[in-house]
Amino acid sequence: MMGYYILLGAIALVSWLVSNKLKSKFKFYSKVHLKNGMSGAEIAEKMLADHGIRDVKVVSTPGMLTDHYNPANKTVNLSEGVYNQRNASAAAVAAHECGHAVQHAEAYEWLGLRSKLVPIVNVTSGMSQWVVFGGLALGAAAGLGFGYWVAVAGLIMMGMATVFSLVTLPVEYDASNRALAWLKNKNIVTPEEYKGSEDALKWAARTYLVAAIGSLATLVYWGLQVFGGRD
Repeated sequence: MMGYYILLGAIALVSWLVSNKLKSKFKFYSKVHLKNGMSGAEIAEKMLADHGIRDVKVVSTPGMLTDHYNPANKTVNLSEGVYNQRNASAAAVAAHECGHAVQHAEAYEWLGLRSKLVPIVNVTSGMSQWVVFGGLALGAAAGLGFGYWVAVAGLIMMGMATVFSLVTLPVEYDASNRALAWLKNKNIVTPEEYKGSEDALKWAARTYLVAAIGSLATLVYWGLQVFGGRD
C-alpha cells in the first residue's frame, strides 16, 4: 500500500502545481483587456452565431473556472467572471466552451463517445476502488477464484474512468483549437491578446492531461496488485 500512497501523493502534487499555474495564468491574462470591448458572453454568442448555431443559450453560472458546455440542455455555462469580463482569459474560456457546442452541432465523434461514457462513469467511478479492495481481501492476488473475479470487475470499472479521461483529451484539445482558430480568423483579438488566450488554454488542457495520466497510472498499479501475484 505504501507504493499506492506515494503514487497518490505524486499525482496530487503535480495536479496541484498545474492547477495553481492555471489559476495564476488566468489571473494574469484577466488583466489583458480586449481592445474590442466584448464580454465573454458577447464573444460566446458571436461564435455560436458565426457557426450557424441558434439553439444554444449562453448563461452565467456561479464559481470560478466552473465553465462548461452542457449538451443535454444545449447551454454554454460561463462562470460569472468569464461571462461579464472583457479580457484575454474570458475570451479564451468563452470561445473554448463554444468549441464544444460546435463539436456537438457537427457530431464530433470523440464528444459523442464521451457523452455516452458519462452515465457509466458516474455509476462506476465511486465504487471501483472499493470493489478492487474487496477482491484483493478475498484472495485475488493469491489466485482464489471468487476474489479474483471481484477484483477484475473493479478493474473494469476503474478502466472505464481511465477511458473517459483519455477520450476527454482529444475533446478538450479540439475545442481549444477551434476556439483559437475562430478568435484569430475573425480578428476578435489582437496578436497580443491571442497569445494570452492561447497560453491560458494550453494550461487548461494540461489539467486534463495530468488527470488522464493519473487515472492510467492508478489503473496500472491496481492491475499489478491483482495480476502480479498470480502464476
